[in-house]
This record gives sequence, structure tokens and C-alpha cells, in this order.
Amino acid sequence: MKFSRQVFFHMGRLLLGGVFLYAGMLKALDINAFASQVAAYQLLPYAFNYLIAATLPYIEILCGILLVLNLGIRAALLVLGSLNISFMIALVSVLLRELDIDCGCFDPGGESDTGPGTALLRDLLLMALIVSTWWFLEGEDRTTVGDMRKS
Repeated sequence: MKFSRQVFFHMGRLLLGGVFLYAGMLKALDINAFASQVAAYQLLPYAFNYLIAATLPYIEILCGILLVLNLGIRAALLVLGSLNISFMIALVSVLLRELDIDCGCFDPGGESDTGPGTALLRDLLLMALIVSTWWFLEGEDRTTVGDMRKS
């Protein structure tokens, strides 16, 4: 793999790992506040809001750790990409229903007041980073496989 491709892959992996590790830890510190943020989206029955709030932070933390440690990269990127698409769909739903809520992504207490439009833009940028990190990983695999065939 070319040096620049390797650098971009590792930068993307570490940045994504850090972002999701940080976001997951903030949510895990106050599950009740995060559950109220999930409920504000008005998408799920009440019991499911708490279930999502109790599990989602730990999925984000696990994926963040995997990315930082350079383990299970494909699985972590697939899970985070799927979660990110789900977040974007939920945010579009909030925008279409004109709900005035805080996204709760990096501040489950709701003090940051990040609107759904800003959160959607941030999620689009994160999705671009997820896809580009996957692409750089795939490029690494093609180079490795190609090098093995030449041997």
C-alpha cells in the first residue's frame, strides 16, 4: 500500500475511533439523560427508548476501541456505518416533523443545544469519513493480495 493511503487509513481509523469512543462514553455516563434524548425523537415506544439508551453507548465504545486498536476494522466500520445511517434517517424524520430537539449525540444532558440540521451535517461528514476509511482499508487489501500473487 502506498504510504499516503496508509496514512489516510490510519488517520481516519483513529479519528473515528476517538469520536465514537468519546461519544459513547459521554452517553454511558448518564443513561437516563440519554434515554430522554432518544425519547425526544418520538420514534419508538417508551420501553425501547431506554433499551436503545442502555445499549447504544456500549456499541459505540466497543467499535471505537476496535478502531483505535486496529482490530476488527471491517466489523467496526460496518456497525458504525449502519448506526450512522440510522441516525441520519432519524434526524431527517425530526426535520420533516419540525421537532425542535437537541440531538443528544455528544451531550446527553442537552446543554449543547445541537439542532437536528447541524447534527445531520455532522453525521454526513462522519459517514464520508467511514466510507473513505473503508475505501483506504480495501485498497490496503488489494495491494496485499496483489503482492501475494506475485510471490
